Amino acid sequence: MIRIYHNPHCKKSRAGLNYLQQSGHNFEVVEYLKKPLNAGQLKTLISKTGLGPKDLIRTQEDIFKTLYKGKDLTDDQWIEAIVAHPKLLKRPLIESDREAVYADPPEQADRILHTT
Repeated sequence: MIRIYHNPHCKKSRAGLNYLQQSGHNFEVVEYLKKPLNAGQLKTLISKTGLGPKDLIRTQEDIFKTLYKGKDLTDDQWIEAIVAHPKLLKRPLIESDREAVYADPPEQADRILHTT
């Protein structure tokens, strides 16, 4: 099953959702700001991207600038930061059973769509 971790108020996330809708694939929409992920779920999702947690942090968010800018955190500490402040997670993230991608631009989703 394909899942998109989506924020309907984000232009990039809406573009990713639209791209999936046009692909014809079945998928699940996870509005992760309404139903935040726990640390275990985040670790699994992030590990599927091949990136580190810090790579998926939205550094333009005020909460990042206030609490985290310039800090050298461990991966687990970045995970906990995202758990505490889900808005820090870049979106859209598109996940299959085997891998996940940060779909900006939306065409990055093709890595998932062509393997399912």
